[in-house]
Parts: sequence; C-alpha cells; structure tokens
Amino acid sequence: MRLCFCFFLMIIFSASAYDPLDPNGNITIKWDIMSWTADGYVATVTMNNFQIYRHIQSPGWTLGWAWAKKEVIWSMVGAQATEQGDCSKFKGNVPHCCKKTPTVVDLLPGVPYNQQISNCCKGGVVGAWGQDPSSAVSQFQVSVGLAGTTNKTVKLPKNFTLLGPGPGYTCGPAKIVPSTVFLTTDKRRKTQALMTWNVTCTYSQFLARKHPSCCVSFSSFYNDTITPCPSCACGCENKRSCVKADSKILTKKGLNTPRKDNAPLLQCTHHMCPIRVHWHVKTNYKDYWRVKIAITNFNYRMNHTLWTLAVQHPNLNNVTQVFSFDYKSVAPYGSINDTGMFFGTKFYNDLLMEAGPSGNVQSEVLLQKDQKTFTFKQGWAFPRKVYFNGDECMLPPPDSYPFLPNSARGSLASLSTLSLTILVLVLISVG
Repeated sequence: MRLCFCFFLMIIFSASAYDPLDPNGNITIKWDIMSWTADGYVATVTMNNFQIYRHIQSPGWTLGWAWAKKEVIWSMVGAQATEQGDCSKFKGNVPHCCKKTPTVVDLLPGVPYNQQISNCCKGGVVGAWGQDPSSAVSQFQVSVGLAGTTNKTVKLPKNFTLLGPGPGYTCGPAKIVPSTVFLTTDKRRKTQALMTWNVTCTYSQFLARKHPSCCVSFSSFYNDTITPCPSCACGCENKRSCVKADSKILTKKGLNTPRKDNAPLLQCTHHMCPIRVHWHVKTNYKDYWRVKIAITNFNYRMNHTLWTLAVQHPNLNNVTQVFSFDYKSVAPYGSINDTGMFFGTKFYNDLLMEAGPSGNVQSEVLLQKDQKTFTFKQGWAFPRKVYFNGDECMLPPPDSYPFLPNSARGSLASLSTLSLTILVLVLISVG
C-alpha cells in the first residue's frame, strides 16, 4: 500500500511539472570549469531559462546546493553567497563562504566593474526565452577550494535548489556532459571548458502554490452578461487583510513597498486574485473579428516587470494585428498553431504597475476568420487556457459563458442587410 501511495504521488508531481503549452520548458544550470587552481578550480556558472513564457522576476533567483566534500568558495564574481558561514579554521586568506550548503544570489545593477561578469548583476531577473533570448540568461564565476584538481578527483555538487523567486522549481542531479566549446572574439579559434556538468530544473505550479494566482472574466458585444471570475478563485485566505478600493489606508506612504515574506496586499474582490485577465469579444466584421484583452493588477505591493500572457485559442493561427502588445506565436506541437504569447512593448507597457489607477494594461487583437470553423456559439470565441507569467489562470465554468441569443444570428444578418439598403437609398437619392 505504501509503495502504491508513493507511486501515486510521483505520478501527480510529474504530471503537475509538465506544461502542455511548453512541454520542453526548463531552466538549465551549466557549470564550466575554466581553469584549475592549487586546491580546486574556477568555474563559470550559466543559468539559461529555456521556458517560453515563464520568467524570473524581482527579487530574482536564489540558487543553492550541497558540496560533496569539504569545499569552500574562495571568491565570486557576478554573484554572492548570502552567508559566509564558519571560516574560523582559516588563517590569512578567509574564504567568501565556508558553508556546506551555500545559497547564492545575483548582484544588483550598478556594482563596480571588477565585480561583474557578462550576463550578471540584474538583481536575479531572468527573461523568458520566448520573449527575449538575450535576457533569458544569468551568469557568475566561482572559485572553489579544497576540491579536486582534475576531472577524476572533482566531485559534483548535489541537492540543487532554485527559487525563482518563490518555490515551484525542482532540480535534478548534476550530470557530466561534453565540455562546452567557446569561440574566440575573432571567430578563428575554438577553446573548450576543462569539464562541464548540467543541472536541469523544472517548474510545477502545484508545488509553487495551492491556489491559482490569476483568474479570467469574459464579456461580449452580443450579450449584456459579464461573466466574472469565479468566487474565491485564488483562495480567500487574504480576505481579512484586503483593502477596499476607497480605503484611506491607500494614501499612506510606503504602501507599495514589498515585504520580505512577499505577502500580498490585495484589493478586496469576490475572486481575491492578484491578477485578473478580461477577454471581451468586441466587434464582428465580415472576414474579421476583434477582441479586447485587459490585464488588471489587484496587488498593492507588487508590480510585474517583463510580464507575459499565454493564450490558447484555435483562431490564434490567424492573428492579423495586435495593437498595443507585442505578440509571438507559440507552436508546442509543430503543426497545431493555437497558442500565442502576448507581452508588453519595451519602454511602453512592459511594466504592469501595482494596484490602482495605473495598475492595468490592455490591447485589442484583430483576427481573420476561418469560415469553416468560426462561430460565436457555445463559447467558441473564448480562450481554452490562459497563463499569466507562466501560471495557469482559473477560467469561469463553461455554462456561465456569455451565450449567443437565438435571434443574434438573424440580427447580425439583418444588420448587414439594413446597412446595404441604406447605402443603396443614399446612392439613389444622390443620383
């Protein structure tokens, strides 16, 4: 029975770590030993975020591991250990960190140049690969002592952990891979690392939090009904500490300052979600239809840099124009092109501000119809899945979607006929 229960748990965790819209998404941490030292080695550690629409936002990543032997960190460039630990046995040169299980964070922007390395010092913020590959990498250099000094005597670190910035990531064991090959600046010579190992970390929303962090609401031009987010969609634990939109507490200084424990300060709503995505079917044309997407932040203590919105809908295979967001098609299964990623335009709306008058971003999307599949019936015009910053949002139940009235189809046709009749009469009167 215990064996069956453990197997059942393994199935749940593995399934929850699988993202159907980004099946190959992961964060790969690569250690390249660049040189040997008298008692160890110098390694360049590179963190690549290969997730299409999930990034690491402020306050950034935290990386931890356990040394296999009695290694110490003599020095670091581009990052730092959060604790030095007990280095009392060392005389003269004191290591940067003596802990058996060091915890490392990125340096903040603006540190002196002699403490920097390429792709470092961004406060731990790492972009999504699908949004901007150049920002989806973070690096630091570490000098390790009391370690092996050859490929045979080096012992790989173990028990890797990654916070990005909160829980949710599970890291596998370090595995030795072929040494990384580097190209010199003149591109005429190749060099390679003395030894390389990789660590792969995958994300699970199930491990990150017990409730969703966002919800979705719907509306349409053909029905006056607005389908709201489900009640307590993101849990109602913060109901007692929420703030009403007209509360005097909102005028206090320091209200928007994040807390060390990242506890939210939410605006009081029936759904109690930090983020709401609203999908409005706005206009119907002969060959096109238009949707308005609005993202609203209800958390007074958090803004969202480099935010992303992933949407699954069958008509995203024919997007004509996105007016105020940037857009990229996401085709996780090759021929099936039903998923797209929206994100903010740089220096315009790539920052979603805290809750308040400026805490929203919106755009309209024009889509071309496929006459074989297009319909307003049975909620077809609404998305199948919605992800904000890589976390799946809770959708309303299907039976609550704004429905197409029985007379609507005839009314739309009558409206077109009426417009044509008026145009003919105008032409006749002019003639």
